[in-house]
Amino acid sequence: MTSLSALTLPDHTQLPDSDGTFVFAKRAGGKNWQEHPQSILLTDSIKLVLEDLHPDSQYCIGQDLGIYWRLTDPPEKGAESPDWYYVSNVPPTLEGKTRRSYVLWKEYVAPLIVLEFVSGDGSEERDQTPPSQGQGGNVGKFWVYEQAIRVPYYGIYEVAKAQVEVYHLIDNTYQLMKPNERGHYPIVPMGVELGIWQGFYQNAELPWLRWWDAQGNLLLTGYERTEIEQQRAEVERQRAEIEQQRAEVERQKRERIVEKLRRRSPSETSLSTEELNALGIDSEMLD
Repeated sequence: MTSLSALTLPDHTQLPDSDGTFVFAKRAGGKNWQEHPQSILLTDSIKLVLEDLHPDSQYCIGQDLGIYWRLTDPPEKGAESPDWYYVSNVPPTLEGKTRRSYVLWKEYVAPLIVLEFVSGDGSEERDQTPPSQGQGGNVGKFWVYEQAIRVPYYGIYEVAKAQVEVYHLIDNTYQLMKPNERGHYPIVPMGVELGIWQGFYQNAELPWLRWWDAQGNLLLTGYERTEIEQQRAEVERQRAEIEQQRAEVERQKRERIVEKLRRRSPSETSLSTEELNALGIDSEMLD
Protein backbone atom coordinates (compact mmCIF):
# COMPACT_ATOMS: atom_id res chain seq x y z
CA MET A 1 0.00 0.00 0.00
CA THR A 2 1.36 3.41 -0.97
CA SER A 3 1.61 5.87 1.92
CA LEU A 4 0.10 9.34 1.67
CA SER A 5 3.55 10.87 2.03
CA ALA A 6 4.66 9.01 -1.08
CA LEU A 7 1.88 10.47 -3.22
CA THR A 8 2.76 13.30 -5.56
CA LEU A 9 -0.11 15.68 -6.04
CA PRO A 10 -0.41 17.20 -9.55
CA ASP A 11 0.56 20.83 -10.13
CA HIS A 12 -0.63 23.42 -12.67
CA THR A 13 1.46 21.90 -15.46
CA GLN A 14 -0.15 18.47 -15.00
CA LEU A 15 -3.78 19.53 -14.77
CA PRO A 16 -5.95 20.40 -17.81
CA ASP A 17 -6.59 24.06 -18.52
CA SER A 18 -9.51 23.33 -20.88
CA ASP A 19 -11.82 20.50 -21.86
CA GLY A 20 -14.01 22.47 -24.23
CA THR A 21 -16.37 23.60 -21.49
CA PHE A 22 -14.17 24.24 -18.47
CA VAL A 23 -12.30 27.56 -18.42
CA PHE A 24 -13.22 28.87 -21.86
CA ALA A 25 -16.98 28.56 -21.52
CA LYS A 26 -19.57 28.59 -18.77
CA ARG A 27 -21.00 25.28 -17.66
CA ALA A 28 -24.31 26.53 -19.05
CA GLY A 29 -25.43 29.33 -21.28
CA GLY A 30 -22.15 30.21 -23.02
CA LYS A 31 -20.37 33.54 -22.59
CA ASN A 32 -21.23 37.16 -23.37
CA TRP A 33 -19.04 39.06 -25.84
CA GLN A 34 -18.25 41.83 -23.33
CA GLU A 35 -16.74 39.47 -20.73
CA HIS A 36 -13.24 39.62 -22.22
CA PRO A 37 -13.07 43.46 -22.33
CA GLN A 38 -14.66 43.55 -18.87
CA SER A 39 -11.82 41.46 -17.46
CA ILE A 40 -9.24 43.65 -19.20
CA LEU A 41 -10.91 46.77 -17.79
CA LEU A 42 -10.74 45.42 -14.23
CA THR A 43 -7.11 44.32 -14.55
CA ASP A 44 -5.86 47.46 -16.31
CA SER A 45 -7.46 49.91 -13.88
CA ILE A 46 -6.36 48.11 -10.68
CA LYS A 47 -2.74 47.69 -11.79
CA LEU A 48 -1.29 50.77 -10.07
CA VAL A 49 -3.09 49.94 -6.81
CA LEU A 50 -1.69 46.41 -6.77
CA GLU A 51 1.79 47.68 -7.57
CA ASP A 52 1.57 49.91 -4.48
CA LEU A 53 0.24 47.03 -2.37
CA HIS A 54 2.89 44.64 -3.69
CA PRO A 55 6.17 46.45 -4.43
CA ASP A 56 7.72 42.97 -4.65
CA SER A 57 5.21 42.07 -7.44
CA GLN A 58 3.99 39.06 -5.45
CA TYR A 59 0.39 38.83 -6.56
CA CYS A 60 -1.64 36.96 -9.17
CA ILE A 61 -4.66 37.92 -11.27
CA GLY A 62 -6.72 35.21 -12.89
CA GLN A 63 -8.91 35.82 -15.93
CA ASP A 64 -10.77 32.63 -16.85
CA LEU A 65 -7.98 30.79 -15.06
CA GLY A 66 -9.15 27.63 -13.32
CA ILE A 67 -8.93 27.18 -9.55
CA TYR A 68 -8.41 23.53 -8.53
CA TRP A 69 -9.85 22.99 -5.06
CA ARG A 70 -10.19 19.18 -4.87
CA LEU A 71 -8.83 16.05 -6.54
CA THR A 72 -11.44 14.39 -8.79
CA ASP A 73 -11.67 12.12 -11.80
CA PRO A 74 -11.82 13.74 -14.28
CA PRO A 75 -9.70 16.54 -12.75
CA GLU A 76 -11.80 19.45 -14.08
CA LYS A 77 -14.73 18.32 -11.91
CA GLY A 78 -12.70 19.63 -8.98
CA ALA A 79 -12.16 23.09 -10.42
CA GLU A 80 -13.98 26.38 -10.89
CA SER A 81 -13.09 29.01 -13.46
CA PRO A 82 -13.96 32.49 -12.18
CA ASP A 83 -14.14 35.24 -14.77
CA TRP A 84 -11.76 37.35 -12.67
CA TYR A 85 -9.94 36.92 -9.36
CA TYR A 86 -7.04 38.31 -7.36
CA VAL A 87 -4.66 36.48 -5.03
CA SER A 88 -2.27 38.40 -2.79
CA ASN A 89 1.24 37.42 -1.77
CA VAL A 90 1.85 34.71 -4.34
CA PRO A 91 4.27 34.76 -7.30
CA PRO A 92 2.73 35.68 -10.67
CA THR A 93 4.61 32.79 -12.31
CA LEU A 94 5.89 29.43 -11.09
CA GLU A 95 9.47 28.42 -11.90
CA GLY A 96 9.45 30.91 -14.76
CA LYS A 97 6.31 29.42 -16.29
CA THR A 98 3.00 31.18 -16.84
CA ARG A 99 0.29 29.73 -14.64
CA ARG A 100 -2.06 27.37 -16.48
CA SER A 101 -4.29 27.17 -13.41
CA TYR A 102 -4.29 27.96 -9.70
CA VAL A 103 -3.91 24.82 -7.60
CA LEU A 104 -4.91 25.30 -3.97
CA TRP A 105 -3.11 22.24 -2.62
CA LYS A 106 0.12 23.66 -4.05
CA GLU A 107 -0.53 27.28 -3.06
CA TYR A 108 -2.69 27.23 0.09
CA VAL A 109 -3.53 30.96 -0.29
CA ALA A 110 -7.13 31.53 -1.37
CA PRO A 111 -8.09 34.38 -3.69
CA LEU A 112 -9.10 37.54 -1.85
CA ILE A 113 -11.88 38.32 -4.32
CA VAL A 114 -13.62 36.35 -7.05
CA LEU A 115 -15.88 37.94 -9.67
CA GLU A 116 -18.33 36.10 -11.88
CA PHE A 117 -19.99 37.69 -14.93
CA VAL A 118 -23.50 36.33 -15.40
CA SER A 119 -24.21 35.04 -18.90
CA GLY A 120 -27.48 33.25 -18.17
CA ASP A 121 -30.11 33.87 -15.51
CA GLY A 122 -27.62 34.00 -12.63
CA SER A 123 -28.67 30.69 -11.12
CA GLU A 124 -25.27 29.10 -11.79
CA GLU A 125 -23.42 31.87 -9.95
CA ARG A 126 -25.85 31.61 -6.99
CA ASP A 127 -25.94 27.81 -6.87
CA GLN A 128 -25.36 26.64 -3.27
CA THR A 129 -25.59 22.90 -3.98
CA PRO A 130 -23.15 20.98 -1.67
CA PRO A 131 -21.17 17.93 -2.90
CA SER A 132 -23.52 15.38 -1.37
CA GLN A 133 -26.51 16.70 -3.34
CA GLY A 134 -24.91 17.62 -6.67
CA GLN A 135 -26.14 15.62 -9.63
CA GLY A 136 -23.33 13.98 -11.54
CA GLY A 137 -20.83 15.28 -9.02
CA ASN A 138 -21.57 18.93 -9.81
CA VAL A 139 -21.21 21.33 -6.91
CA GLY A 140 -22.68 24.83 -6.81
CA LYS A 141 -20.29 27.72 -7.49
CA PHE A 142 -21.59 29.73 -4.56
CA TRP A 143 -20.99 26.78 -2.22
CA VAL A 144 -17.47 26.21 -3.58
CA TYR A 145 -16.41 29.84 -3.10
CA GLU A 146 -18.04 30.08 0.33
CA GLN A 147 -17.41 26.68 1.91
CA ALA A 148 -14.51 25.06 0.01
CA ILE A 149 -12.20 27.83 -1.20
CA ARG A 150 -13.48 30.36 1.36
CA VAL A 151 -13.00 33.45 -0.76
CA PRO A 152 -13.42 36.56 1.45
CA TYR A 153 -15.25 38.58 -1.26
CA TYR A 154 -17.49 37.18 -4.00
CA GLY A 155 -19.06 39.42 -6.62
CA ILE A 156 -21.82 38.50 -9.09
CA TYR A 157 -22.02 41.00 -11.96
CA GLU A 158 -25.03 41.16 -14.27
CA VAL A 159 -24.56 43.54 -17.17
CA ALA A 160 -28.15 43.02 -18.34
CA LYS A 161 -29.44 44.34 -15.00
CA ALA A 162 -26.66 46.92 -14.54
CA GLN A 163 -25.95 45.55 -11.07
CA VAL A 164 -23.41 43.72 -8.97
CA GLU A 165 -23.98 41.72 -5.79
CA VAL A 166 -21.03 41.47 -3.42
CA TYR A 167 -20.82 38.92 -0.63
CA HIS A 168 -18.42 39.09 2.31
CA LEU A 169 -17.38 35.93 4.16
CA ILE A 170 -18.22 36.49 7.84
CA ASP A 171 -18.15 33.61 10.34
CA ASN A 172 -17.74 31.13 7.45
CA THR A 173 -20.94 32.37 5.77
CA TYR A 174 -21.46 34.79 2.92
CA GLN A 175 -23.27 37.96 3.94
CA LEU A 176 -24.70 40.17 1.20
CA MET A 177 -22.99 43.56 1.48
CA LYS A 178 -24.88 46.84 1.42
CA PRO A 179 -23.51 49.55 -0.87
CA ASN A 180 -22.11 52.74 0.64
CA GLU A 181 -23.44 56.25 -0.02
CA ARG A 182 -21.80 56.19 -3.46
CA GLY A 183 -23.46 52.90 -4.38
CA HIS A 184 -20.10 51.09 -4.16
CA TYR A 185 -18.88 48.09 -2.20
CA PRO A 186 -15.66 48.65 -0.19
CA ILE A 187 -13.05 45.89 -0.61
CA VAL A 188 -11.14 46.99 2.48
CA PRO A 189 -7.95 44.86 2.17
CA MET A 190 -7.37 46.34 -1.29
CA GLY A 191 -8.29 49.89 -0.28
CA VAL A 192 -10.75 50.15 -3.18
CA GLU A 193 -14.46 50.11 -3.93
CA LEU A 194 -16.33 48.09 -6.53
CA GLY A 195 -19.38 49.33 -8.40
CA ILE A 196 -21.16 50.00 -11.68
CA TRP A 197 -19.96 52.70 -14.09
CA GLN A 198 -22.12 53.66 -17.05
CA GLY A 199 -19.77 54.68 -19.81
CA PHE A 200 -18.03 54.03 -23.12
CA TYR A 201 -15.29 51.40 -23.23
CA GLN A 202 -14.02 49.14 -26.01
CA ASN A 203 -16.48 50.62 -28.51
CA ALA A 204 -19.50 49.94 -26.29
CA GLU A 205 -21.72 52.03 -24.01
CA LEU A 206 -22.53 49.70 -21.09
CA PRO A 207 -22.87 49.54 -17.32
CA TRP A 208 -19.31 48.28 -16.72
CA LEU A 209 -17.97 46.82 -13.48
CA ARG A 210 -15.21 49.13 -12.21
CA TRP A 211 -12.98 50.13 -9.29
CA TRP A 212 -12.85 53.38 -7.31
CA ASP A 213 -10.41 54.39 -4.60
CA ALA A 214 -11.51 54.79 -0.98
CA GLN A 215 -12.28 58.48 -1.62
CA GLY A 216 -14.62 57.66 -4.49
CA ASN A 217 -12.28 58.55 -7.37
CA LEU A 218 -12.63 56.32 -10.41
CA LEU A 219 -9.51 54.24 -11.07
CA LEU A 220 -8.51 54.86 -14.66
CA THR A 221 -7.13 52.56 -17.31
CA GLY A 222 -3.77 53.30 -18.89
CA TYR A 223 -5.54 54.66 -21.99
CA GLU A 224 -7.75 56.93 -19.90
CA ARG A 225 -4.74 58.26 -17.99
CA THR A 226 -2.96 58.96 -21.27
CA GLU A 227 -6.02 60.75 -22.64
CA ILE A 228 -6.25 62.97 -19.55
CA GLU A 229 -2.53 63.76 -19.71
CA GLN A 230 -2.85 64.67 -23.38
CA GLN A 231 -5.85 66.91 -22.63
CA ARG A 232 -3.95 68.55 -19.76
CA ALA A 233 -0.93 69.09 -22.01
CA GLU A 234 -3.16 70.64 -24.69
CA VAL A 235 -4.72 73.01 -22.14
CA GLU A 236 -1.23 74.02 -20.98
CA ARG A 237 -0.13 74.51 -24.60
CA GLN A 238 -3.13 76.75 -25.29
CA ARG A 239 -2.53 78.69 -22.08
CA ALA A 240 1.12 79.24 -23.02
CA GLU A 241 0.07 80.34 -26.51
CA ILE A 242 -2.39 82.86 -25.06
CA GLU A 243 0.29 84.19 -22.72
CA GLN A 244 2.70 84.49 -25.63
CA GLN A 245 0.12 86.38 -27.67
CA ARG A 246 -0.60 88.69 -24.74
CA ALA A 247 3.11 89.35 -24.27
CA GLU A 248 3.44 90.14 -27.96
CA VAL A 249 0.55 92.62 -27.81
CA GLU A 250 2.18 94.33 -24.81
CA ARG A 251 5.53 94.45 -26.60
CA GLN A 252 4.01 96.07 -29.67
CA LYS A 253 2.15 98.54 -27.46
CA ARG A 254 5.38 99.56 -25.72
CA GLU A 255 7.13 99.98 -29.05
CA ARG A 256 4.38 102.33 -30.26
CA ILE A 257 4.66 104.44 -27.11
CA VAL A 258 8.45 104.62 -27.36
CA GLU A 259 8.15 105.69 -30.97
CA LYS A 260 5.63 108.35 -29.92
CA LEU A 261 8.11 109.64 -27.33
CA ARG A 262 10.80 109.91 -29.97
CA ARG A 263 8.62 111.91 -32.31
CA ARG A 264 6.85 114.27 -29.93
CA SER A 265 7.78 117.94 -29.72
CA PRO A 266 8.65 119.71 -26.46
CA SER A 267 5.24 121.39 -26.44
CA GLU A 268 3.34 118.09 -26.42
CA THR A 269 1.69 116.92 -23.22
CA SER A 270 3.13 114.14 -21.10
CA LEU A 271 2.18 110.52 -21.51
CA SER A 272 -1.12 109.22 -20.18
CA THR A 273 -1.31 106.94 -17.16
CA GLU A 274 -2.09 103.99 -19.45
CA GLU A 275 0.96 104.72 -21.58
CA LEU A 276 3.19 105.07 -18.52
CA ASN A 277 1.92 101.77 -17.15
CA ALA A 278 2.61 100.11 -20.50
CA LEU A 279 6.22 101.23 -20.13
CA GLY A 280 6.37 99.84 -16.64
CA ILE A 281 6.37 103.30 -14.99
CA ASP A 282 4.21 103.95 -11.95
CA SER A 283 2.44 107.23 -12.70
CA GLU A 284 1.93 107.92 -8.99
CA MET A 285 5.70 108.09 -8.51
CA LEU A 286 5.80 111.06 -10.88
CA ASP A 287 3.35 113.18 -8.84
